[in-house]
This record gives sequence, C-alpha cells and structure tokens, in this order.
Amino acid sequence: MRTTRQEFAAYIGIDWADQKHDICLSASVEGKAEYKRISSAPEALSEWLSQLRQRFPKGKIAICLEQSRGSLVYHLMIYDFIVLFPVNPMTLSRYRKAFNTSGAKDDKPDADLLRELICVHRKHLRPWYPDDETSRSLALLAEARRKAVNDRAKYTNRLQAVLKTFFPQALELTGARLYDKVSLAFLERWEQLEDIQRAQDKTIRKFYTSLRSRSTRLINERLHLIRSATPLTKDNAIIKSSIITVRLLVRQLLSLQESISEYDLALTEMFEQHPDKDIFGSFPGVGEVLKPRLLAAFGTDRRRFEKAENIQEYSGIAPVTKRSGKTTIVHRRLACSKFLLQTFHEFARCSLKKSVWAKAFYEMQREKGKGHHTAIRSLAFKWIRIIHRCWRDRVCYDEVIYLKSLQRNQSPLLKYIAN
Repeated sequence: MRTTRQEFAAYIGIDWADQKHDICLSASVEGKAEYKRISSAPEALSEWLSQLRQRFPKGKIAICLEQSRGSLVYHLMIYDFIVLFPVNPMTLSRYRKAFNTSGAKDDKPDADLLRELICVHRKHLRPWYPDDETSRSLALLAEARRKAVNDRAKYTNRLQAVLKTFFPQALELTGARLYDKVSLAFLERWEQLEDIQRAQDKTIRKFYTSLRSRSTRLINERLHLIRSATPLTKDNAIIKSSIITVRLLVRQLLSLQESISEYDLALTEMFEQHPDKDIFGSFPGVGEVLKPRLLAAFGTDRRRFEKAENIQEYSGIAPVTKRSGKTTIVHRRLACSKFLLQTFHEFARCSLKKSVWAKAFYEMQREKGKGHHTAIRSLAFKWIRIIHRCWRDRVCYDEVIYLKSLQRNQSPLLKYIAN
C-alpha cells in the first residue's frame, strides 16, 4: 500500500552533489519553500536529519531526489521516518525545460523543482522502499561481479592485441581463453618465443600436465609449433615494451580472476540464504551466475512490482511505442537499467537450451522475420510475465504445467513444439 499525501509532515527536494547538497523544504503542499545547503559529509547529514526529526516529531517526511542508489540514499534509507521518491534525471530535466526554455540549470531551483514534483505530482511518483539486506547484497554483488567480468574482457582483448604484435604463437600455446589459469601461468613463465624455445620438452610437458592440460595429442602439437616457430619480430624496442605491457595485463587479469571467484563465493552463500532461492533456481537454463541476478532483479518486496508490466518497462525489455497522427513507431527502450536489461536478455538466451517452449517461441519469432536479438528480447518479455507470476505467488516454475496450459489454450507455439 502506498503512503498517502496526508501522511507527510514535510516535503523535501534534494539536489545532491559530491561536496554539498541543496535542499528545498515546505511544511505542506502549499507551504512556503525554505532553502538550505549542507555538506555531503555523513556527520552533516546526520545532524540535519536529527534537526528535521525534532522539528517534525510526528509523521513521515517525503524526500524527492534524482537517484535510487548511492551514498545519499544509503544514508537516508536507515531513517524510518523518511519516505524516498527517486526520479529519473531525465524526468527532472524535462520538467525544468517546461518552465525554463533557455536550458539554464542551477542547484537551488532544481531542489525546488524536486520538491514541487512531490507536492504537485505525487500520484505519478512511486515511493522507493529498500529491500531486505540479503536481496540488496545480492544486487550489489551481482552488478559488481559483472563489472569485473567486463574489465576482464577489456584486459583480455588488450593482451591479445599486444601478443599479436610480437608473440602471436602464444595465442595457440595457451588455453582457449587468455584469462584462464593455464594461459596466465604460461605468460608469466615464458614472456617471448625465445624463452620457451630454450626450454626442454620435458619441462614444457610437465608445465601443461601440472595445470591439468593433459592431452598428449595437444601437447605434442604445441611442442611441434614451438620447435618450428619463427619470431614475428626481432626489434628489441617492440619486444621490450610489449613484454612489460604483458606483465602488467597478466597481473591485472590474475587479480580480476581472484576477485571474480570471491564474488562467486559470496553470491552463492547469499543466494542459499534467501527465502526465494527455490523459486529462482527453478527456471530452465538459469545457471549459477544468473540465479542471483534474477533474484536481485525482483527482490522480496512484492510491492515493488505490482504488475509484470512494471518490471518489463523498468528493465527496458518492453518496447516503446510512439503514435502521432497516422504514424506509429516502435523501438527499443534506451532509458533503462542496462545491467537489468542484460540480465533478462542473457537468461532468455540461456533458456533456449533447456526450455522446449522457449526454443519454439524463438523459432516462431525468427520465422516472422525478426532478428536474433529482437527475438531474444521478445522471449525475455514473455519470460518476465512467467517469472513475475511465480514470484508473486511464491511458487516454483514447472515446465510441464506450462506446456499443459499451452495445450489448453491451443497456443500457436504447439506447431513449433511438435516439429
């Protein structure tokens, strides 16, 4: 149930920044605006909130601001008398332009506009309630892990590019992925072709077998490559700088691999503690990485997404339709959480291998002329409705039950499933 307007003892807009926060407050919807600027230091925030509680000892206080995550929100969320109304920065920008066509921006007026949004347009804003600690931990860990994986891909691509300039044979002599244990250990031990060509065959064999790369055929192929290889370049200027760069990238990748393993361990532990773990572990193709990401997307607060459409739109999976006169345009939603969009997109893709109806739905979309990614987004759109229903009713997903419902409703998917 949403908090009604009459419950608020005060209305506040905060335009936050790294060093200071501009605050605009009114004691009622029609009350006079009061301006204040405070430091962003935790001590200054605590003192201001203490004074606020003393001034308004009864009732809750509505605060409108431009973020739903960050240091300010993390501080405000611990106070039970505060109800937060985060808005998209684009919402404030367009609201500002409606009254100031010049495009001028200032922190003090922005704080007043945020206060005005919560006073005048309350019915269009949704209060933000922090989820339980386990759900918040899962969300933060999952997103941090994804960033680390992105960094790993960036450094791996850079390492590959450097090796191609002076030691391309390393790309065949290492593992399938440059960031895996065998590859990084190889590059730590042999930094250029000349180094490994000086090593004895038995030393090289022992290296590979000690790292569980024990295919005799593969080791023999690598030994043949080492003995027959010719250096790409003998320019010491190129070789010396490239070796130092490889050392740097190897150290970064080793550190990232260790951190990703820590994230995985923490995510597994947190997921097993969550009351909804069985629900989100029941979806086909979800895997160890996507289970906590899907759970974090929904959380435990069933008020957060009352309808499936809410999370379809919030995640960016739902398309945007624009109509003007006789013209109708449908396009991807760009103003959304990219991490959340990626989560549902990846899950839909993974479900193709494990879900009969998901594979059939994808094939049906492709037959209609849709591209691969468009078909995956369409599948994700459908999956969100199913996941939301399971989450709302607190029941695990059952593929058999869903297939029976498709038969009862004579779904067009049946034609593709039969094939």
